[in-house]
Amino acid sequence: MKRIAFVLATVSIMTASCKFINNLGKETDTTAKESNGIEMKQIEEPEFEIITTHGTMRVRLYGHTPKHRDNFVKLVSEKYYDGIRFHRVIDGFMIQTGDPFSRDTSLINKWGTGGPDYTIPAEINDIYHHKKGALAAARKGDLANPKRASSGSQFYIVHNPEECSHLDGQYTIFGEVTSGLEVIDNIASVDTDRYDRPYEDVIITAIKPVIEEVPAADEASPADSTKTE
Repeated sequence: MKRIAFVLATVSIMTASCKFINNLGKETDTTAKESNGIEMKQIEEPEFEIITTHGTMRVRLYGHTPKHRDNFVKLVSEKYYDGIRFHRVIDGFMIQTGDPFSRDTSLINKWGTGGPDYTIPAEINDIYHHKKGALAAARKGDLANPKRASSGSQFYIVHNPEECSHLDGQYTIFGEVTSGLEVIDNIASVDTDRYDRPYEDVIITAIKPVIEEVPAADEASPADSTKTE
């Protein structure tokens, strides 16, 4: 009888251990899938913090405009935007930045004309619209730029969607502000000259990628799963 009881107890423990290992494997698979999903999201639609002298905005780039997304990611990795001003601010319309000439006040008459020596092919679509906080690429006008190619670095952020709605289908919208919309209001409210240049410095101090951490799976205890009398 004792031998039979011992065998039954051993079988019970082995069965419970197998269940624990099986469940642990499922949890590991789930965690791996969640990790892969988060990593894909960070690649397809990466997020960044735009840190300015007037507050911080968190932005998300769109997966349907990959050329603009990848270019922005590249420039951020090179710290291209660090120290660049918002050189054009129109309250009730939009705020514009991305011109490297704006770092230098002695080049103020060239502000709005700078950027890398390339443009980005237009990725205009009907998915995205000029809502508040939308990020859109600046560009030259249609006469000089009939294909509506975007500036290599300059972009604007929508302040008032009603005043920007006519721009839908004209410019590539490649992202949006997901938090910190009040910072747009702060920047839009500064005093400007007749060329829409702020009297006070409104500067991007840094743009940093937002890395979402993968949640760790809860550790299970074999003792809890195989409790026996």
